[in-house]
Amino acid sequence: MKQILNEVTERIRERSAPTRQAYLQRIDHIIQRPRGADRLGCANVAHAFAALPNNDKFRVVAEKAPHIGVITAYNDMLSAHQPYETYPDIIRDEARKHGATVQVAGGVPAMCDGITQGEPGMELSLFSRDTIAMATAIGLSHDVFDAALLLGVCDKIVPGLLIGALHFGHLPCVFVPAGPMSTGIDNTSKSKVREKYAQGLVGREELLASESAAYHGAGTCTFYGTANSNQMLLEAMGLHVPGAAFVHPHEGMRESLTREAVKTVLSITQNQRFTPIGRLVDERVIVNAIVALLATGGSTNHVIHWVAVARAAGIIIDWSDFSKLSQSTPLLARVYPNGSADVNEFQNAGGPSFVIRELVEGGYMHDDVSSVVLGGLRDFCKKPELAEDGLIWVDLPAESVDESIVRTTSKPFSASGGLRLLTGNLGRSVIKTSSVPEDRQVIEAPAIVFNGQEELLAAFERGELEKDFVAVVRFQGPRANGMPELHKLTPPLSVLQAKGFKVAIVTDGRMSGASGKVPAAIHLSPEALAGGPIGKVRTGDMIRLNSIVGTLNALVDEDEWQSRTQAVMTEAHKHNNGHGIGRELFGGMRKNVHSAEEGAVTWI
Repeated sequence: MKQILNEVTERIRERSAPTRQAYLQRIDHIIQRPRGADRLGCANVAHAFAALPNNDKFRVVAEKAPHIGVITAYNDMLSAHQPYETYPDIIRDEARKHGATVQVAGGVPAMCDGITQGEPGMELSLFSRDTIAMATAIGLSHDVFDAALLLGVCDKIVPGLLIGALHFGHLPCVFVPAGPMSTGIDNTSKSKVREKYAQGLVGREELLASESAAYHGAGTCTFYGTANSNQMLLEAMGLHVPGAAFVHPHEGMRESLTREAVKTVLSITQNQRFTPIGRLVDERVIVNAIVALLATGGSTNHVIHWVAVARAAGIIIDWSDFSKLSQSTPLLARVYPNGSADVNEFQNAGGPSFVIRELVEGGYMHDDVSSVVLGGLRDFCKKPELAEDGLIWVDLPAESVDESIVRTTSKPFSASGGLRLLTGNLGRSVIKTSSVPEDRQVIEAPAIVFNGQEELLAAFERGELEKDFVAVVRFQGPRANGMPELHKLTPPLSVLQAKGFKVAIVTDGRMSGASGKVPAAIHLSPEALAGGPIGKVRTGDMIRLNSIVGTLNALVDEDEWQSRTQAVMTEAHKHNNGHGIGRELFGGMRKNVHSAEEGAVTWI
């Protein structure tokens, strides 16, 4: 693996040389400037600090104390972000103890895919990432800060904050998580109720009771979807206080970890061990994030998001890099939907610290990287504990305390990671193999073509899908409608699979990090609206999805395939996708967005 790790990293470095060099030059130019309070005009400075207490004004202007900007995703509608309400006061208090000052520089929007799932608002979800990045930039654009703390947890919020922070790569940055909610009903029971509801076996009252028992308090959802994968990747990149990811919002240690984040970011400002985020996040750190994703069977959304994150740092990666690393990265964790455990059980079994330790010691990650703490990545191999005089970090047991959840590299769940690149005459897509049973790794069945998830759901309700088939759901890409997650398709397809039918989905849209065990070739690129070959598929075509060898093909005669015309999205469909629930405002993003494999970025 060490050879493959170095080969992939070197290939990324060579590919990225011009853009990375230009990025670093921009950072270095900004770093050379005097600090904001000394550089800006007097009126600018007065405006910036007008609302600060006089003591803080004196500190930041006269004493030249470090000044921290906070970007927060706080709102009290989302369980994951509600705990952030009290964080600014905690951060200010801790900063003053160390002679520093703090201002909340700005807030960013934070939407919940769980609330908008299957609704028009979900079509804003992917684009919310770049909106968050822009909002981060607006907050930091006042340009008076010596460092930044970034408060966010969920799906598009962390990638957006990270992209925004990397555009201010001259600043030292630390991410501050809030932790998962306590365990509710188990995810398997929750999924069974959803499937029963899809079949009409239980009503809305029973379904709501089940969902409310699963999502019941402050913190992130407890399955290992995109939000919790975010936290795993930030740990692997060295951007958290070590071990901060999965501590409950109301556990005593959470406030101590937040205070530690203040001390940590102050320790890497210009007067200390200066570590700006743009220098810290290099090619090796991006590769480490990918390896951590693969080793834990994390969310497929990150093959989009981390391409965009890397691009923000001038680093160019693509799905071939993920695939190459996946072939040699062992799967070390089984967390729902890849197993039965939730993230609280994962944390109790060793969590990110155990996985990172195994990957570092096994040579699967670069250990010669910088992080926000002095010890580099090896400090993330230990677990925090609350002692009488503060936080301490302790070694984990050599062996797993629960091998059904985490394992060592000598006894992995599988020798390869949880992700596979699929290529063929339908384009390029990815599949989350870690959640798919062995007998479903290869599916060959006739296509049924749908131009949206509503069509598939309606066909299921009419009883038309009681057979083997591959659902081809097109016009779901970034340009078509913002690439919503199609998570509502999981329960009906799971019902059909449980009845013994061979089913799979092929789509240019996204599936959630919480999607179940139905084989899903997703993020198909190019998308249908961009002339992708998914637009050539007709109902009845045989489709072969082979996640073992990594192929996805329509089994159609080559001459006929080449002569077929592309399906056209109707004007009515386009109009519907562009209007209502604020979708008009995102027309420019739909027009300018790049492909899923290019990170669906809108700023280039």
